[in-house]
Amino acid sequence: MDKTILRSDFKFPGQKSLYKGKVRDVYNIDDKYLLMIVSDRISAFDVVLPKGIPYKGQVLNQIAAKFLDATNDIVPNWKIATPDPTVTIGHICKPYPVEMIVRAYLTGSSWRTYKSGAREICGIRLPEGMREHQQFEEPIVTPTTKAEHGKHDEDISRDEIIRSGLIPEHEYDLIEKYTMEVFMRGSEIAARHGLILVDTKYEFGNRNGKVYLIDEINTPDSSRYFYADGYKERFDKGLPQKQLSKEFVREWLMANGFQGQDGQNIPDMTDMFVNEVSERYIELYENITGEIFVKADISDITGRIEKNCKAFLSTL
Repeated sequence: MDKTILRSDFKFPGQKSLYKGKVRDVYNIDDKYLLMIVSDRISAFDVVLPKGIPYKGQVLNQIAAKFLDATNDIVPNWKIATPDPTVTIGHICKPYPVEMIVRAYLTGSSWRTYKSGAREICGIRLPEGMREHQQFEEPIVTPTTKAEHGKHDEDISRDEIIRSGLIPEHEYDLIEKYTMEVFMRGSEIAARHGLILVDTKYEFGNRNGKVYLIDEINTPDSSRYFYADGYKERFDKGLPQKQLSKEFVREWLMANGFQGQDGQNIPDMTDMFVNEVSERYIELYENITGEIFVKADISDITGRIEKNCKAFLSTL
């Protein structure tokens, strides 16, 4: 299980800095470009698990790249190229300080909020009598603030964003318009593959005074999918929906006594379990894209990444 990329520390030409997130290592190149390596790290309950998942980085990077390409007629995005199966290189943009969450169904945290008695999310009124996994009449946008490291994001309304000066009104309205259009395109693509895009998050940035779509989009780490087949029957009977996400990893951890709380130990990740997770991610890729997953050569991942990235950077 050593054929994964858990960490990187490359020295690329023009490199200014390196930021390491839970899953991605992001290199600043000449204050013009971002070189984003999607590692094989996996996180759950805000904890990075100790073993990498083979091909996970490739799955996430290639799904995001496909959706960025499929929506660049709607909104410009940061992507320039994917010189390696786990790497995207793109423009540096100044991120807006909110994440745009789109929800087409009452599920997850929105259902928990609703079940507690609340009838308003991010300034949007919800009708009485809704049930878990019920479709909204129209998708709703429920932004969150981008929390500092170690803190949780918080819901915020459109009016609060504008009133507080986080984003000027005309820019926010454009971002919300792009959000809905990208979500509808993602929903159409999902429907062609027998899936329902339930909810997802998008991030935007500004480059030279223009709004850009940034980061990953419509991946199983940032989105929730239901299988369309059987949705109505399950909903009518009040049964859980069949989901396409990394929820199975959280379920395995909970079954083994771990929810990220103080004093809890991460259960041992056996090679069998790691292989199962890898296979599930490949299944996610094939279901979401409708294409067969082609495994990259992982005999020397760091050498492959360094060679491919340096070759592409020399062309910029």
